[in-house]
Amino acid sequence: SSHSTDRHPQVCSLRRAPGAAPGAHHARGRSPPPEGPGEKPSVGEALGSEPRTVSRRYLSSLKNKLSSGAWRKSCQLSSCPEPGTQVPEEPEKRIVQELLETEQAYVARLHLLDQVFFQELLEEARSSKAFPEDVVRLIFSNISSIYQFHAQFFLPELQRRLDDWSATPRIGDVIQKLAPFLKMYSEYVKNFERAAELLATWTDKSPRFQEVLTRIQSSEASGSLTLQHHMLEPVQRIPRYELLLKEYVQKLPAQAPDRADAQKALDLIFSAAQHSNAAIKEMERLQDLWEVYQRLGLEDDIVDPSNALLREGPVLKISFRRRDPTERYLFLFNNMLLYCVPRVIQVGAHFQVRTRIDVAGMKVRELTDAEFPHSFLVSGKQRTLQLQARSQEEMISWMQACQAAIDQIEKRNETFKAAVQGPEGAAQGQELQSEELGLRAPQWVRDNMVTMCMRCQEPFNALTRRRHHCRACGYVVCARCSDYRAELKYDANRPNRVCLRCYTFLTGHVLPEDKEDKRRGILEKGSAAGAERSLMSSFLQLVGDKWGKSSTRGWCVIPRDDPLVLYIYAAPQDIRAHTSIPLLGYQVTTGPQGDPRVFQLQQSGQLYTFKADTEELRGRWVKAMERAASGWSPATPRTGTCLT
Repeated sequence: SSHSTDRHPQVCSLRRAPGAAPGAHHARGRSPPPEGPGEKPSVGEALGSEPRTVSRRYLSSLKNKLSSGAWRKSCQLSSCPEPGTQVPEEPEKRIVQELLETEQAYVARLHLLDQVFFQELLEEARSSKAFPEDVVRLIFSNISSIYQFHAQFFLPELQRRLDDWSATPRIGDVIQKLAPFLKMYSEYVKNFERAAELLATWTDKSPRFQEVLTRIQSSEASGSLTLQHHMLEPVQRIPRYELLLKEYVQKLPAQAPDRADAQKALDLIFSAAQHSNAAIKEMERLQDLWEVYQRLGLEDDIVDPSNALLREGPVLKISFRRRDPTERYLFLFNNMLLYCVPRVIQVGAHFQVRTRIDVAGMKVRELTDAEFPHSFLVSGKQRTLQLQARSQEEMISWMQACQAAIDQIEKRNETFKAAVQGPEGAAQGQELQSEELGLRAPQWVRDNMVTMCMRCQEPFNALTRRRHHCRACGYVVCARCSDYRAELKYDANRPNRVCLRCYTFLTGHVLPEDKEDKRRGILEKGSAAGAERSLMSSFLQLVGDKWGKSSTRGWCVIPRDDPLVLYIYAAPQDIRAHTSIPLLGYQVTTGPQGDPRVFQLQQSGQLYTFKADTEELRGRWVKAMERAASGWSPATPRTGTCLT
C-alpha cells in the first residue's frame, strides 16, 4: 500500500523474520538493515525522493485512531505466516514470537534513527556549520532515550523469556516492569509535528542537510523510505503493543499462571497509549494556538504556550458615534479577550489587535436595547465594549464562554473576590458604581442616544456645543461640563477628560456650580430612568405637521411613576423631553392612512399621529394609551397587567 503523508501506514503487517542485531554492518557500519516494513513504497518514496511534511489531517487521523480503537479493528494479528516461517504450537507462544520479531525490527529502525540519521546530521552540523546543532536535536527529540530503553532493556528481556519459554511461559511480569517507561513517548509525540516542520524547512534551506538525508535514505538500511516515515515508527509503536498483548490475553487458557500479570500489563500499556494520545491532543492544541498567534501577529509578551483559546468569531461593535455597527473579531483566551479588526490586505497577520482586555476583573452582561437586539456588554479594566451577536443563541454562547473564563480565573486566584455573579438583568444601572469610577473603563453612551448634555441638559449642535465623553462615567457631555482632567487608574493614572461630577469625586475638589441647584422643569424627566421603570417605551414615528421641526422619530415613554403622561424624547438617553402629552381624556383611534401600524390621539382639536414599527407594537401602545386615557395606573386595582 502507498505511504502517502495523508494516509496512515498499515499498523500491523504480516509476521517478519527476526531482525538483525543492532551491531550488523550498514550505512558506514553504524546500524543493521531493518527488516522490510511489509509494504512497498510508492513511486514518490523511491530512491532520492524528498521528505514531505506530515499534514495536520494525518495527525488528526492518528489521534482519532488512537482514541477510537480503529487500530484494533483494522489490524488482524491472526494473519497467515510468511512462507518458511515456523509457527509455534501454543497460540500464546506464537503471539510472543510475533512480539519479539516486531520488536527486533523496531529496534533496528530506532538504531537507524538515532545512530545513523541523528549522529551523522549532528556530525555534519559540527563540522560544516551549514545548519545549527540545536535544529538537529529538536528534530530527533528524545529518540536516543527511546532507542536505549528498547535496545538495552525491552528487547533483551523479551529474547531471554522466549528462549526460556518451556521453563517460564510468561511475559506479563516483564511488561509490567517495563511499561511505565513507555510514557517517555509522550515527549516524542508532542514534538513530532514541530520536528516534521523543521525537517521540511532545513531540507529546502540547506543543501548540506539535504545531501546527508539523501545519502542515508538511498541506503539499503533505509529501505528506500524517507526519514519522515522512519520517524513515524515510535508514534505507532505503543498501539501495536496494546494490540499484541490483548491478543495474548485472549489466547491464554483460563487457568494460565500468566493471566493475572498479563491483564495488569495490558492495563499499563493502555494507560501509556492514553498518555500518548493526550500528548497528540496537546500537540494539536499548541499548533492551533501558534496558528492563531500568526494570524494575529502578536507581540512576544502576549504569546504564551500555556494560553488556551476558548472561542473566536465575528461580532458587531456598537459604536457610540456611528449609527451602524462595525464588523469586528474576538479571540477569547483563558486569560484575555482580544478585540480585533480584520485586515483588508492579509499580508502576514490577518487581524490587528485593537484592545486586550484581561479576563481577571472582567464582567459580562446582556444589554436591553430595542435598536440593537442580541447585544451584550463586556466591561474590563482596560476597556468596555458594547457588542452585538448575530442571534440570541450566539450572544448566549459568547456570554457563557466569557463567564466560564472569568469563573476559572476566580477559582485560581483566591484573593480575587467573586464580584461577578453571572449575566445581569436590565434593571442594573448603566452608570458605574461610585467605588469603581476610574478603576475600570466605563460603558460609553452612544452619541445618537442623546441630543443634549447629560449634565446640564443643554442641546448639542455641530458648532458651539459639541459632544464629548467623560472617560470616568461614560456620559455624553458638552465641552463646558467636561472641561476637567483627572487621573484614571485603568489608564495607567494618566489624566483624562472627565465631567464635573466625576472630577469632584475623583479629586475631592469642589467647584462652585449653580447649575447643579437649578430647578428641574416639567420636561426634565430622564428618559433612561423612565425606560427602565416604564409601563411602555419604544421608538415611534411622529407623523404629520403637528410635530413641526421636531425629529420624525421619537423615543416615547409612559413612566410607571407618572402613568397618565406620554413623554417624547429625541433620543433614549436624553435627560429632558421635548414634548409631554397628558393622556387623560384622550381618544385613541385608527389612523386615516389605512396603515395597520398607524394610530392617533385626539381630544378637543388636538390630534397626534404615530406609527409603530410593527402591528404588534402598535397594539401594545394602543392598549397602554387607552388605559392611561381612562385614568388607570399601576396602583389602581384593575384586571390586567402592565405592558413593560
